[in-house]
Amino acid sequence: MIIRSKAPLRLGLAGGGSDVSPYSDMYGGLVLNATINLYAYCTIEETLDGLISIHSYDSACEQVFPVAAELPVDGHADLIKGVYNRVVRDFCLSPRSFRITTYNDAPAGSGLGTSSTMVVCILKAFVEWFSLPMGDYEIARLAYEIERKDLGLSGGKQDQYAAAFGGFNFIEFLPDDRVIVNPLKVKRWITDELEASLLLYFTGKSRSSARIIDEQRKNTSSGQAEAIQAMHKIKQSAIDMKAAVLKGDMHEFAAILGSSWENKKKMASGITNENIQRAFDVAEAAGAKAGKVSGAGGGGFIIFFVDPVDKKRVEEALKTLDGFVLPFLFTDGGAHGWKIYDTDTINK
Repeated sequence: MIIRSKAPLRLGLAGGGSDVSPYSDMYGGLVLNATINLYAYCTIEETLDGLISIHSYDSACEQVFPVAAELPVDGHADLIKGVYNRVVRDFCLSPRSFRITTYNDAPAGSGLGTSSTMVVCILKAFVEWFSLPMGDYEIARLAYEIERKDLGLSGGKQDQYAAAFGGFNFIEFLPDDRVIVNPLKVKRWITDELEASLLLYFTGKSRSSARIIDEQRKNTSSGQAEAIQAMHKIKQSAIDMKAAVLKGDMHEFAAILGSSWENKKKMASGITNENIQRAFDVAEAAGAKAGKVSGAGGGGFIIFFVDPVDKKRVEEALKTLDGFVLPFLFTDGGAHGWKIYDTDTINK
């Protein structure tokens, strides 16, 4: 039997960073995000060779282990191992041999939530394989615990819930890791207009978000006034952006996107740099009205808002830099998995 799963990556539209502890524990966080038609993928193939074979294309890692209840977390394909270890332990599963393969449509460190989405994707494959009793909330919560607590990776909570639920979501982050997902019913003409008006540009440089997020957490814990006040404004932007999206107010959407970026840069050093600023300068000179870096900052993708009639001009201008423009569409569906009953695979 073969089990496959896929989970959508997301654009962080507003409020990003307020989902990171300790801010979300102290003040509560609010995020507006939307999933797009770029995905994380996972395939699990049952085998009879007594081995667990791991192939992660994103980390260029291939490893093989004898069947065991726990795999070593050693810095290689740890997202896969973390999910496997937790699922076997929590659900008292009998270890068995299999081959697992994972890859993403976007590079790691792109700011689209690739790592967290991959954890959700892998977990969804195991849920499908073993028919585990887990809904969207349970999958997102366990994915968060695996990544942040079991593996100790820095980051927030929004990516796991975006990947599990899909679509446009206004998400509330409360103390004690409580989360409320509010799906938004956005009219078709509004999503069409947003797709026509938004341009996704990869700076050509991936980045590790851990250092930026750790500094952001430190600034919050130490009571750094400017950083905390900026985060309060970023959280409020999620409320304002939700209203703009639901009404289809593109002028307000652009204004909030721009002000969110200005506040985001106050959260930690390294959020912007010369490469990012150059992209902003080129895009704005060609007609872009606003933009912000997706994710923690420091690199990855930039979301630019443009008048649709100027979109090709901005694209051509950005082509003079080292990165590239990536077309995308919004998508409604969250993580899902399916089975293929292929008895020949078991005999490989």
